[in-house]
Amino acid sequence: MKSSILKNVNRRNFLKAQALAGVALGTFRGVHASENNTLKIGIVGCGSRGRGAAANALKADPNTKVVAIADALEERATVTADFLKNEFEDRVQLTPETVFHGLDAYKKVIELSDVVLLCETPHFRPLSLRAAVEAGKHIFCEKPVAVDAPGVRSALESVKIAEEKKINLVSGLCWRYDPNVLDMMKRIHDGQIGDALSVRLNFLTGKVWTRPRNPGDTEMMYQIRNWYNFNWLSGDIIVEQAIHSFDKALWVFRDEPPVRAYGLGGRTLRRGDHASSDIYDSMAVVYEYDDGRAIYSYCNQMNKVFFDRDEYVSGTKGFAKILAGKITGQNPYSQKQVKANRYDLEHVALFNAIRSGNCINDGQYSAQSTLLTILGREVCYTGKKITWDEMLNSEDSLSPKDYSMDADPPTLPDEKGRYLIPLPGAGKEIYEIL
Repeated sequence: MKSSILKNVNRRNFLKAQALAGVALGTFRGVHASENNTLKIGIVGCGSRGRGAAANALKADPNTKVVAIADALEERATVTADFLKNEFEDRVQLTPETVFHGLDAYKKVIELSDVVLLCETPHFRPLSLRAAVEAGKHIFCEKPVAVDAPGVRSALESVKIAEEKKINLVSGLCWRYDPNVLDMMKRIHDGQIGDALSVRLNFLTGKVWTRPRNPGDTEMMYQIRNWYNFNWLSGDIIVEQAIHSFDKALWVFRDEPPVRAYGLGGRTLRRGDHASSDIYDSMAVVYEYDDGRAIYSYCNQMNKVFFDRDEYVSGTKGFAKILAGKITGQNPYSQKQVKANRYDLEHVALFNAIRSGNCINDGQYSAQSTLLTILGREVCYTGKKITWDEMLNSEDSLSPKDYSMDADPPTLPDEKGRYLIPLPGAGKEIYEIL
């Protein structure tokens, strides 16, 4: 999640960063000082990630403006409109008529924009992605692209449409744009640690937010407001948050997916008074390749325990720590890390492609990395060994029967406010308060 950018966004920092972005733009796409065609930006999803992406996009290209925004919840759209206008002044041209809310409000933003930033709750991303590519709009699409296999297949179809229409599609898997990680990946791919045999992922971090039920909320409104805590909306911790690590693992193996996976997971802290959710707080998964290569992943969201976030690659000639920038073995290396904002750089790449006409499309690896995490979730939920092909072709959908604020979401609480959770080997049962 990328909410940290908001802690550093103010008018002075924005102008300074915009000047630095001009240097980056010169590096990434040449000089376009003579251009005067303004690109209209629309934002779908007005949480912290939507606000952060708006700041990234405005810094990435000085000849852009925000013209429309939308969120499922009216108060979130209104607050974000006020925030953006206060921080970025004339770069944000929003009126009450261009601030939308509702579950289909993304359509209105797409209609008014040249470039759409898809930063909404992950469940809805396949719908807005399809609408944006069919409308021929350039896209920044946050991770993950879906929360279930049908959503991934829809995203892959949208990726193909974008390729055919030469639409630029940049993924929110921002480490692919980080110069330090790019350096480490090049060294791994060039054989500095020999042949990569395994990747171990640690995404061991603290508990994320929960939000209270507001007076007058329908169950759908409550779950959308508290979206991180519901599998059908977020995809669980492995899909929504740990996907960054999984994407780097797939990248190590040149985006070749594994053949099968198995794993285990559960709930240790999300119980009792904190049981208003249906997601896990810890998962461990083994992904197997037929030639013996493997990905080992460990992720949790727990406070006051061991924290670690890095990817560890074992090869025939050495060992690499990707984020630490270290290689040991026959060809040791210690990286002198470059200061760079990967969130800004992915937007620089998007506007570079739009201005230059050199189309880029990150959709394939974004969809594959999403499916990798969904596969991991499902083996933990079921306790079964599942193949990549079985997961890709799964018809299990997390979608509600109807998209409206008065409709029932896919999971409902019992009389004590508890939700059905997956129990490996037993299907779904009520979680007992311990």
